Amino acid sequence: MIRNRIKRQIRSAFRELLPYMEGGWKIVVVVRPRAIECKYEHFLRELKELLQKSKLINGY
Repeated sequence: MIRNRIKRQIRSAFRELLPYMEGGWKIVVVVRPRAIECKYEHFLRELKELLQKSKLINGY
């Protein structure tokens, strides 16, 4: 159940960030055991930062 909650949160965060991302990439997300403690806002913030560092997000 926890695994499914984390998957839903990550998918939702990607849906929110997708309009700002360049297309044509395949992204693999590896979730660490500490992710059990994370809330949606934390996933969103971390994904946004990682995508910015990798220059996959436009307009941020």
